[in-house]
Amino acid sequence: MTHIDDVDTQRANLGFVRRSMAAPLLSREEEFALARRWREHQDERALHSLVRAYGRLVVAMAARFRRYGLPVGDLVQEGNVGLMQAAARFDAGRDVRFSTYASWWIKAAMQDFVLRNWSIVRTGTTAPQKSLFFNLRRLRAKIEDASGQPLDDAGRAEIAETLNVSQNDVILMEQRLSGLDQSLNATISEEGEEEVQSFLPDPGPSPEEVVIGLRDAETRSKWLKEALDTLSPREQRIIRERRLSDQGVTLEQLGESLGVSKERVRQLENRALAKLREEILKHVEQPGDLMANA
Repeated sequence: MTHIDDVDTQRANLGFVRRSMAAPLLSREEEFALARRWREHQDERALHSLVRAYGRLVVAMAARFRRYGLPVGDLVQEGNVGLMQAAARFDAGRDVRFSTYASWWIKAAMQDFVLRNWSIVRTGTTAPQKSLFFNLRRLRAKIEDASGQPLDDAGRAEIAETLNVSQNDVILMEQRLSGLDQSLNATISEEGEEEVQSFLPDPGPSPEEVVIGLRDAETRSKWLKEALDTLSPREQRIIRERRLSDQGVTLEQLGESLGVSKERVRQLENRALAKLREEILKHVEQPGDLMANA
């Protein structure tokens, strides 16, 4: 089934390439006329005519990005998205040819696609890092051809200065471009069945620590409930609304509700907290372990 899907995909891609290359180019006046019909009258036929005429730009740009090992069909689809965005935003009043304007949108769409899919390791998000990703091989080859030697620190410094990045960024990008992603499900050896992920340390708590943590949490909740029971109803309300709710109310809000000043609420709260500390200290040494805000 996969083979059939691949054949169908290749056939569809080839058909798109043929149609794109056969579409007649537009004159400057025709471009502007179609763009105005779309912008002023939302004429979808004009938009489609503009897009079809420059599908060849997508094909040409996809060929340039093939070296990153991604399917050409996917590159073409992303490029078509960029072409559609260019057509939708093109303003004939800028006096710029649509082909020039669209090329930038197509290239940007494909670059973003490559950065998202080339590696499971995030490659870079800033403009200089993207420039480094797409230009490192070219600049490295140029420097190595000129010196006749493998890229050294001086060459990396030159690339860093040219692309406005740090020399460490250049080194890290070299490592990423030269290495391949390894599946965590890959086996350690051909004979064995142990996977790579089996040897990765788990930073989370162990099952024993989880059980102990749950038991301790239940115990602390019991102690806190017993301490709260020693407070008066008004003190319990102040503690619950001020300290034990996700969004604690202000002293002023609580004072208005209780019919007292916010200073009086503060006094009642401090007295209640002192009582809680006294009760909790019967069980633990640090009452802050139970009430972080106490």
